[in-house]
Amino acid sequence: MSRIVILTVGTRGDVQPYAALALGLQRAGHDVTLAAPLNFRAFVENQGIRFAPLRADYLELASSAEGKRTLGGDPRSLSRLLREQVVPAVERILEDAWAAAHGAQALVFHPKVLAGPHLAERLNVPAFAAATVPMLSPTTAFPLPGLLPPTLRLGAAFNRHSYRLLGAASWPFRKVIARWRERIGLPAAFGGDGVRDAGARRLPVLYCYSATVVPRPSDWDTGSTVTGYWNLPSEPFSPGPDLVRFLEAGPPPVYLGFGSMTHPDPVRLTHEVLAALETAGVRALISGGWGALDARSLPDFAQRVDNLPHEWLFPRLAAAVHHGGMGTTAAALQAGIPMVVCPFATDQPFWAERAYRLGVAPRPLPARRLRAQELARALEVATGSDALRLRSREIAERLRLEDGVRCAVAEMTRSLV
Repeated sequence: MSRIVILTVGTRGDVQPYAALALGLQRAGHDVTLAAPLNFRAFVENQGIRFAPLRADYLELASSAEGKRTLGGDPRSLSRLLREQVVPAVERILEDAWAAAHGAQALVFHPKVLAGPHLAERLNVPAFAAATVPMLSPTTAFPLPGLLPPTLRLGAAFNRHSYRLLGAASWPFRKVIARWRERIGLPAAFGGDGVRDAGARRLPVLYCYSATVVPRPSDWDTGSTVTGYWNLPSEPFSPGPDLVRFLEAGPPPVYLGFGSMTHPDPVRLTHEVLAALETAGVRALISGGWGALDARSLPDFAQRVDNLPHEWLFPRLAAAVHHGGMGTTAAALQAGIPMVVCPFATDQPFWAERAYRLGVAPRPLPARRLRAQELARALEVATGSDALRLRSREIAERLRLEDGVRCAVAEMTRSLV
């Protein structure tokens, strides 16, 4: 048995897969601690997992005045947001991660936890980067997801070289990291890509998505493993009477929600969404999420839902309209329903393009330019196309044969023995 510490920060999609991995490691006999943002304490502990706090609240950052202006495309706000809020948050996360990692015999860390490779270097224990998107393994197959558009076509050599940008992502925090390294007993100077390079070691990486969705590139290094999705065990769920009545009152509705995204003008976005639903003649269950949509007052053909388990809800729907987060994309794929993806930022355009190329979604509709007419057309395709429906079911059948958590645990066990 090993004492394993898993470190992650971000939104629900950045925490839930790591909780699933923690449970899998516990079942294999390991002593596991999951270090995550404070606002996820109840979620983690309710799963029966030991929790360690990381002082990082992404909702607070996104909801701040500078955060909203940055999401609205103001480059000056990004500089102020980094200086006034993100850098202090990184300092807190570094200190909390060091506290959480004391006594660890192995580490697993999300790339957003910048402490990860440095803790691996300092503790000299087995360590794994664990990512929800294939951004840590250079390849000629596609450019760096999350930082470059997936539709960029500049050739194989450019694709591979684009992964050098990964190290640049941590540059605004290098002085903070250097001071922290000295405090924990490491030399201030460090090199590498900021994620997989731990001193002289090149760390392995586990990707918690399916090779059915993103096939493993043939030119990846041997330390890169695609495990399959990391899913929490299903739990019993009883819907409320209002939801039951809505589901039974007509044909299957669509789900519409943008998760942890915010929007500079949620009232306008909601108006476009509702107009599209009415034009397409589609009923909808709408999630307000973190504020991208204003779901307080809805017409009869729509009903608000919050915090419903996707694994229960999605199989009962005609389609899902969402932001392209990895978790929601995975839920729709596993449910076997078509989708319309409206990406906002980061890795979402990558998953949106992937859904389109898999044949389970029409072309992506970027959320910043979303208009009722084009969304209505996409809804008509997603809910009316036999080809999309059959392809979605085919992908779901393949995914049911996979066990990503078991694969990840087996891969880790080979290094822990």
